[in-house]
Amino acid sequence: MHTIRIPPVIKFGENALGETEYPKNALVVTTAPPELSGKWLDKMGIQDYMLFDKVTPEPSIDDVKAVISEFKEKDPSVLIGLGGGSSMDVVKYASPEMGKKKILIPTTYGTGAEMTTYCVLKFEGKKKLLREDKFLADMAVVDSYFMDGTPEQIIKNSVCDACAQATEGYDSKLGNDLTRTLCKQAFDVLYDAIINDKPENYPYGSMLSGMGFGNCSTTLGHALSYVFSNEGVPHGFSLSSCTTVAHKHNKSIFYEKFKQIIEKLGFDKLDLKASVSDAADTVMTDRGHLDPNPIPISKEDVMKCLEDIKSGNL
Repeated sequence: MHTIRIPPVIKFGENALGETEYPKNALVVTTAPPELSGKWLDKMGIQDYMLFDKVTPEPSIDDVKAVISEFKEKDPSVLIGLGGGSSMDVVKYASPEMGKKKILIPTTYGTGAEMTTYCVLKFEGKKKLLREDKFLADMAVVDSYFMDGTPEQIIKNSVCDACAQATEGYDSKLGNDLTRTLCKQAFDVLYDAIINDKPENYPYGSMLSGMGFGNCSTTLGHALSYVFSNEGVPHGFSLSSCTTVAHKHNKSIFYEKFKQIIEKLGFDKLDLKASVSDAADTVMTDRGHLDPNPIPISKEDVMKCLEDIKSGNL
């Protein structure tokens, strides 16, 4: 038997943001500065809300504690994660702690976090991947409105993340016919959008990717990427080389096409400050990504992948 979990309500498409009704006394959680978040909130048409805009770009459990400490006694009706994966992950963790429902609204496209039961936070400076049903959104709102004005580098990093998740999810041993169908469709939409310059289709492709990989897992590419993320490399940028090399190692059906999109998007070569051996030790602890990989992975395999990434041998 297989089980698929997605938000019970998904509102998507043009004008979804403004046509959705939001509860009064909601707490909006975001990383965006007031001049930007104010524009978003006006577009939403939300009334009578509270705002927490101090989420850090690579959030930790301290961000969650800060939200709970400041707002639990104010008893918000619902928590709204408005932003990229950082804002949504903080809300995913904080809302059940506060006994509140959650609405997730992605402003960048790649994490697919609005669709998944995954939550990524730092604990003692290290990223940790969590997965529990309580992290699933009660409602997700997906609207391409946020594409306008988003810096090109953020869009590139985000769509690379979506492609990595879709392709790694397809290859995952935890997948099934439905997750593979969703992942394959997601990558086909994203590949066409990247190669043929149709960025307005990124949000839909990312949404499908989240539905797919969120019900199986990502694999080796993500495990490799976290050692670069821990050194401050943006997640999507780290996946550009890490997932390419992982697909080469796994002999994935997506290797050639994934390499094409990385070249089209124009990502630079990655650098690694840690020694390859130490970094490989860190990667090998990430069983949540390595165990679902389509083939077994040894430390020697990881070291070879890291050497290829450093040398640009994609």
